[in-house]
Amino acid sequence: MILFHGTNTDIETIDLSSSLNHKDFGKGFYLTSSRETAIRMAEKKARLFGGKATLIIYEFDESALNSDLKVKVFPVKATVEWFLFVDANRDRANQQPIHDYDIVVGPIADDGVVMQITNYRESIYTAEQAAKALQDKYLDQQYYFGTEKALRYIKKSKVQIL
Repeated sequence: MILFHGTNTDIETIDLSSSLNHKDFGKGFYLTSSRETAIRMAEKKARLFGGKATLIIYEFDESALNSDLKVKVFPVKATVEWFLFVDANRDRANQQPIHDYDIVVGPIADDGVVMQITNYRESIYTAEQAAKALQDKYLDQQYYFGTEKALRYIKKSKVQIL
């Protein structure tokens, strides 16, 4: 399977320790199945941090999903479980990881999801109401790689400066 990473510079070696905390699925390396989404991310990163919009293409060995790795695959649509998982990972009060998955696959939390997380945290919506509000919204898929074991299943195949 082909996956994409949008950034502002080529990545020679993936360094999980330099990954940012409090992302959708935690501290790790993220890819998407959507070329367009990765391009948008590359352009945004270059605009914010300098460098050149860069699309890195990876080959993902899907046998990882049925291997000895600890894997979580969420449905394509927003669910309460996914919503609460993203909320907990993004919660800056959580200083320790909230899970020990090697790979997590599921929807990307965009600005609409962030708004629903705010509504949930401010007790405007329950988690069920927030997830239901997102049910009709298509959310691109992301692939989180959180361990060195998981990274062995991806191989960089091409770099495109946009």
